[in-house]
Amino acid sequence: MIGSWTAGLARHRTGRLLAALAGIALAVALVAALGSFLTASKATMTQRAVRSVAVDWQVQVQPGADPGAVMSLVRKAPGTRAALPVGFAHTSGFTARVQGSTQTTGPGMALGLPDGYRALFPDAIRTLSGSPTGVLLAQQTASNLHAAPGDTIGVQFPGIGVRQVKVDGVIDLPQADSLFQTVGAPSQSQPTAPPDNVVLLPAARFAALTRGASAVTTQIHVARDDARLPSDPAAAYTAVTGAAHNLEARSAGAALVGNNIGAAVDSARQDALYAQILFLFLGVPGAVLAAALTAAVASAGSERRRQEQGLLRLRGLRPRQITALAGLEAALIGLLGGLAGLGVAALSGRLAFGAASFGAGAGTWAAWYGIAFVLGAAVAAGAVLVPALRDLRTVTVAETRKESGARSTRNPWWMRYGLDFALLIGSWLVFRASSGNQYALVLAPEGVPSISVSYWAFLGPALLWIGAALLLWRLTLLALTHGRPALARLARPLTATLAGTTAATLSRRRRPLARSVVLLALAVSFALSTAVFNATYRQQAEVDARLTNGADVTVTEPPGARVSPSAAGSLKVSGVRHVEPLQHRFAYVGSDLQDLYGVRPDTIAQATSLQDAYFAGGTTQQLMHKLAQRPDNLLVSVETVNDFQLAPGDTVNLRIQDARTKALRTVPFHYAGIAKEFPTAPKDSFFVANASYIAKATGSDAVGAFLLDTGGTHQKQIATRLRSQLGTSATVSDLTQTRGTVGTSLTSVDLAGLTRIELAFAVLLAAGAGGLVLALGLAERRRTFAIATVLGARTRQLRGMVLTEALLLAAGGLAGGAVIGWALSEMLVKVLTGVFDPLPAALAVPGVYLTLTGLAALIAVLAAALNGIRGARRPAVEELRDL
Repeated sequence: MIGSWTAGLARHRTGRLLAALAGIALAVALVAALGSFLTASKATMTQRAVRSVAVDWQVQVQPGADPGAVMSLVRKAPGTRAALPVGFAHTSGFTARVQGSTQTTGPGMALGLPDGYRALFPDAIRTLSGSPTGVLLAQQTASNLHAAPGDTIGVQFPGIGVRQVKVDGVIDLPQADSLFQTVGAPSQSQPTAPPDNVVLLPAARFAALTRGASAVTTQIHVARDDARLPSDPAAAYTAVTGAAHNLEARSAGAALVGNNIGAAVDSARQDALYAQILFLFLGVPGAVLAAALTAAVASAGSERRRQEQGLLRLRGLRPRQITALAGLEAALIGLLGGLAGLGVAALSGRLAFGAASFGAGAGTWAAWYGIAFVLGAAVAAGAVLVPALRDLRTVTVAETRKESGARSTRNPWWMRYGLDFALLIGSWLVFRASSGNQYALVLAPEGVPSISVSYWAFLGPALLWIGAALLLWRLTLLALTHGRPALARLARPLTATLAGTTAATLSRRRRPLARSVVLLALAVSFALSTAVFNATYRQQAEVDARLTNGADVTVTEPPGARVSPSAAGSLKVSGVRHVEPLQHRFAYVGSDLQDLYGVRPDTIAQATSLQDAYFAGGTTQQLMHKLAQRPDNLLVSVETVNDFQLAPGDTVNLRIQDARTKALRTVPFHYAGIAKEFPTAPKDSFFVANASYIAKATGSDAVGAFLLDTGGTHQKQIATRLRSQLGTSATVSDLTQTRGTVGTSLTSVDLAGLTRIELAFAVLLAAGAGGLVLALGLAERRRTFAIATVLGARTRQLRGMVLTEALLLAAGGLAGGAVIGWALSEMLVKVLTGVFDPLPAALAVPGVYLTLTGLAALIAVLAAALNGIRGARRPAVEELRDL
């Protein structure tokens, strides 16, 4: 019997089975693909964080401790690959006599590097000119002293005087902040900037020069075996911090560990959690949609399945046998759909990422594929087996012969109790709380191994999605129940005299039609919200890169350099449209030292992008006009406004160094607005003022950086040309270079990889929700069309009936999906503020993709309608005999 039943299903219910298989395959493929991608992304984040660190540990030997004993302890520590001692000595100043003039600098640092240091830590030092070994002078120090390889400079050590050394090379220290950290001090107590003046010496030369000097310390620089770290950033952070604490405990106070690799992985673990959140926000709805599509496909044939069940009961089959047959169908759909889904996931990984595993390890890849397969089986059981069991318990044999509309006329329970309104109100309340000021979706306290996520914030979008779907369901049911006259008028051009009959049919079939409208709307909203989120993320990543770099190409002068704005002419090489000088000074407000940027208000916007979202108290144009109209106007940060309780028009006295006397001079300004972000500025506190006023007040128009507009093209080539032209006298950076270094490790795994998967599945879900359910519903109504034909309906009228239903489904689904998707997009961007830096001024709408998605859904609906029309042309007698 089971074999006959299976053969009959495959032979007579082929379309229904294939549709259910497609729904299961989509759900399984989406979960398997996204899960594998998430796991691979976390591993990539850890790897990127590890690669970004030049020196894994800087172990500070404490005063009175034996450096040799500490070195022995470090080398024996588990996970240590190599370790070298580095001497640190404070200097009182540097001097150089070049071309008849003597140059002096302020205090700095001298480092003693042992042989093999650069080979063990290749990313710690970058050679700019001269020899890579010997006495190496930092770029800024060389600029301050006007020194070059071959020149002799004096290094003054406290307590022993000046020592002369010959410069062999000029270098850059890419990770100077961590190299000169105060080991063991909390982040708020770290130096605001690394020392300006640095010289690197061979270890033997360093020991000879610093003999007898005070303030000389030793650090042990350690390279760890990073290959042994766990792939998950949170687990890696726990491992490296535990190892560092273990070393400190075993040293009994003789050593403190500057855990550079721990700091890098600490940042990555927060990004990994955001990736996990994105998986939940953007991935779970897709899997739920695919499951709902499967359930809708199954319910499209529920009436026929119920009638078949009643017939089997009449012929004497016991409930256990009927349950076995339903279970067989569910198992068949779950097994074949699951295998197909795994195949689709593997193919997607191969095409998009070059590997079926999406880059994940074999164990995690297999685990996610197993989880996805089990979920697919559960969806199949829920869509096919559970309704069959429910009908066995609640529906009599006589009721199985009735149409669904005749069995129940009551509204669903959720409509009677207003669940949709309650969910929408709850969504609004959660959203207000989770998007408020100072709210953090992810909380990762620095130095604390555990991190937490406020998962209740997920309720906002989830409740909105469900509540909006139920509200659309309610509105569709109301329109189909009470809008029959309007439906008849709309159907008349297509159905002529059968317009009233068509309206009555749509009203009678309001429940399955409303379900189809809602399913299409949810699929469209999923595609829209995912696409808008992805486009907005890419837009803000570009904005962040521009804010960090300042412009297409930026030429940054070394501190203390006296470069006039007229030097802009030499930078206007081929391909550069505009060069904008930007002053960069430092100013005290009270005891707080902040960056001060001097701009030319009339021309600054020609070289860089200034958005209204960067400012408060006026638009970009209005605030730049204020700076031009009144030169002593000042834009300040939100933090400064709050700290000093400023009101518009208040006088702000800044202490700025006078270029002539080198003394701090009080310069009055007037608070005119707030600058939240500004090109090249730090993210906390800074000022923006009129460059001409600063130059007049300080006696210097020296430029800190030049912003070059290249029209968005050839940035890398122009930057290369300028580096060759300027040598080591200035630092040249371009936008393409900055894109790869700014942002978080979430950026490094390329969010487009996640959304590429999602957007492809979203199109399939939209097409399936629009066409598949309609096609099956029309196939189940062949008896209705056959009877209408026998009663005299013409083919044109039947075609009009089908097209009316299809157009109503498409219009309601696409319109509802657009509204729900827009609301979801707004909410997602507000809730996931931690992903965006800076916050977007407006959402980015990918019009091409959304148009293609809408067309795919519309084409699928029309294809289903045309297929139904073709079936309606079959002779009525044959159709009735088969049914």
